[in-house]
Amino acid sequence: MKETLIQQLAAFVDRTTFESLPQQVTHELKRMILDGIGCAVAAVGSRKGQAAVAYARMLGGTTGGASVLGTSLRTNVFGASFANGELINALDMNCLLPPGQVTPCVLPGALAVAETGGLSGRCLLVAQAVAHEISHRFGKAMDYLRDTEHGVVQPPSVFGYASTIFGATGAIAKLKGVPVETVANALGIAASVSPVNSQIAWNKHAPAATIKYMMTGMLAQQAMMAACMAELGHRGDLVILDDAEYGYPRFIGTRRWNPGQISNGLSEEWLFPREVSYKIYAHCRVMHSTIDCLIDLVREQGIQPAEIDAMQVYVEGFADEAVWHNRRIEDVQDAQFSVAHGISMAAHQVPPGKHWQDPKYVFDPSVLSLMDRVKVSVHPDYVKLLSGDSSTRPGRVELQARGQTFVRERLYPKGTRSPDPRTALTDEDLVRKFKDSVAGVLPDAAADRLSAAVLDLEKLDDVGIVTSLGSLRS
Repeated sequence: MKETLIQQLAAFVDRTTFESLPQQVTHELKRMILDGIGCAVAAVGSRKGQAAVAYARMLGGTTGGASVLGTSLRTNVFGASFANGELINALDMNCLLPPGQVTPCVLPGALAVAETGGLSGRCLLVAQAVAHEISHRFGKAMDYLRDTEHGVVQPPSVFGYASTIFGATGAIAKLKGVPVETVANALGIAASVSPVNSQIAWNKHAPAATIKYMMTGMLAQQAMMAACMAELGHRGDLVILDDAEYGYPRFIGTRRWNPGQISNGLSEEWLFPREVSYKIYAHCRVMHSTIDCLIDLVREQGIQPAEIDAMQVYVEGFADEAVWHNRRIEDVQDAQFSVAHGISMAAHQVPPGKHWQDPKYVFDPSVLSLMDRVKVSVHPDYVKLLSGDSSTRPGRVELQARGQTFVRERLYPKGTRSPDPRTALTDEDLVRKFKDSVAGVLPDAAADRLSAAVLDLEKLDDVGIVTSLGSLRS
């Protein structure tokens, strides 16, 4: 009998070993894990971060063996996976992988299980490899925000990151060391308890909900539940991915379902490393190319915010929605997606990283007033550029000041692999971002040791070394 897609994924999870991972896979994973931990620690003082930690304490108590990053709280795996998922994503500066927010969903549960089980860095790397690869392949098989058709933008009417639950569940099951049949049941259960894809509603309403496009902590927690229920003997639906009429593709809301994108070359070719990108700014990725342009321009010309008469900026086609056009900044998270606010922050040359979510900058009267001089339009060549290179993120700014119009344009933001080698972030760049992220929360010595430990993760016998360094132990 032919294996179902669930069974093929379970077999992939079961047979993947550290020795089978190419060097570029393990190297990129260490970079992603370091970036995720840094983003989590950076967010502990944010309102969303504080709510996540408080809920983790309600959920799991204070006597467990799993660490909440950037805090002294040790709770159970359910509480820690929720809190760390929310923390990684709270400032919106974590790394991205199509379909989008993957690491905040797939790392927290695996990290909690690895820590409480005293597992090695190699074990965590294997779990994260299968998690990111599965999540990325699902993203390729389903609708995508940057979809176009017949030369026009065609964003889906239903979209979200719910499908990351398969990678997150597979990672946890891998670390638990359960039989392949149990892995399959866990993945089948994951499909049945998958969150809904509600992102498009969030896109269209402003000011938008502060839980954002999805509560990543909730997805991490659901994955933990799916893996545990399978381990406790529950049976999952093994054909739920193969049934296009009534199964997961139908009820999750995707218009496009190409399961070959998931299964073809599984174990033979690793797709995710080539499409990972990293954020410099705590702001939606949509505007990073234009932000880069504007910062370069005002620095070169010495232009001060008060000198700016007007700015015309261009966004990606799918971002012509309320959440990106919003100009009511009532919460710091509103600033993460407001194009006008992001452009104003760039014009004020706010330091990159977590500072973009610092209330003293977000609500600065000068930043808020400059927003009125920002006009936003869709980039005129967006579809053409995207059709030629799917990794293109075109950005353009036309700035009027001193009786002149200054123009700057870029195709790729910093943090992206592109034909321009200057856009990629080196390991040293990511370590600098990490140290800036954890500054003021972790001691400098701990930050140095933590970054070194993660970049040598395969040499660690116990992941607890990483979580201990990344938390505040009394």
